[in-house]
Amino acid sequence: MAAPFSTSIELRHLRYFVAAAEHGSFRKAGVALEVKESSISRSVRNLEDEIGVSLFIRHSSGVNLTLAGQRYLSRTRQALDQIREANEEAAAFGRAEEGHLRVGLFSKLASGFLADLFHRYDQRYSGVHIDFVEAPAESHAAAIRRFDLDAAYILGRQGWADCDAIPLWSEPLFFALPRLHRLAQSRTLSWRDLVDETFLVRTQGSGNEVRGFLERKFRELDISPRISSQQLARYSLLGLVATGRGIVPVLESETIISVPEVVYRPLVGEVIPFSVIYSPKNDNPAVRTLLSLTRRMAQERAATR
Repeated sequence: MAAPFSTSIELRHLRYFVAAAEHGSFRKAGVALEVKESSISRSVRNLEDEIGVSLFIRHSSGVNLTLAGQRYLSRTRQALDQIREANEEAAAFGRAEEGHLRVGLFSKLASGFLADLFHRYDQRYSGVHIDFVEAPAESHAAAIRRFDLDAAYILGRQGWADCDAIPLWSEPLFFALPRLHRLAQSRTLSWRDLVDETFLVRTQGSGNEVRGFLERKFRELDISPRISSQQLARYSLLGLVATGRGIVPVLESETIISVPEVVYRPLVGEVIPFSVIYSPKNDNPAVRTLLSLTRRMAQERAATR
């Protein structure tokens, strides 16, 4: 039966043993490690006593490995390499140099604050892999509570149970119109201008939030808006706008998307706020660095406005 592993063996015993084997001398190993020769000799003797076998043949000019010592040296090097790699990986993860993030979005990354944010994050933390998830805010909040998401960038400033929030930037609201639309010649729009329009809204992603937003705004005018739900990607709705099937609310940052026969006009006085939500119980180091960069960029953006 194999002898049980002794918990009395210390890492320094193994390091001193490897150094003695590589230098063929306790004295030379001590010089290389800046340790007294007697400490090397005593540690190796303690190691031999613990495992119950001689690792070296000692002679006047130094030491040579026994057959058992040769086998032990190979395994010890492997063990020390694995410990070193584990230490490096843990340290890198703790500094968020490596790791994994799952981030919720209200829309695809195209331009503006989020595009700039993740470009800068990738430059600083290239070892962190990020998975992006597009879904409604309530789904993001539920996923954060389950720790299936690390953070979510959402429209609005609504509070969510068991989630902390950081208010971020705001963007003016525009509408995408057909180029030949009656309002395309207007420099700005009002909600009253849009009472007879058909609004195109997605059935997925942030579609429900957009629908709710439109319904709330027109409720203030005692009007029920015409909303057409479409099972399309967000930017595919712009193709329907070009054919005259309706109009679509878009953010200022999305107006860089060029679609033939589509123009963008701002809605006077309407600004959409954004925030990021996360769990205060999430101990992923990578999310801390992401939130720190998010705060800093939001402050920089606010200072320039």
